[in-house]
Amino acid sequence: MFFDGWYDLLRLVVVGALAYAGLILFLRTTGKRTLSKMNAFDLVVTVSLGSTLASAILSSDVSLSEALLAFALLCGLQYGVAALSLRSRRFRDLVKSEPSLLFYRGAFVDSALRAERITREEILAAMRGAGASAPAEVGAVVLETDGSLSVVTGTADGPIESLRHVRGAGA
Repeated sequence: MFFDGWYDLLRLVVVGALAYAGLILFLRTTGKRTLSKMNAFDLVVTVSLGSTLASAILSSDVSLSEALLAFALLCGLQYGVAALSLRSRRFRDLVKSEPSLLFYRGAFVDSALRAERITREEILAAMRGAGASAPAEVGAVVLETDGSLSVVTGTADGPIESLRHVRGAGA
């Protein structure tokens, strides 16, 4: 129960170190985007890579070669989806969500809050986190494709250029 033998510990150290080195190599090869949190697909890849690493280290049923192949597959799929997204608008629309406008120039966008299941309190917390002491200091709050809330400060008249591709902005 507490100690089954040296073989299991040695396997954990060797396979863990080699799997970790292999993962780092794949991540360096495929670029920074592989671990980004730009959209839901990127998050799934990141979680899957961590789960695969844990399985390779802790399960003797998963060989090092299987773990490395799984890393290569996940990194390759992520790379492929990112590349196809750059080339095809239809594919990009299929795999990526749009950012949503939740607050605009002093007013909550209640229909977007309901659709995204975000509360007014969460919007106010994001404003505080951005250093705004009052909603009047905020031009907009956007739910980004990665699930984070972006606070656009400033209330000058005219269009807010950074909202150009945000659903509900109308800009």
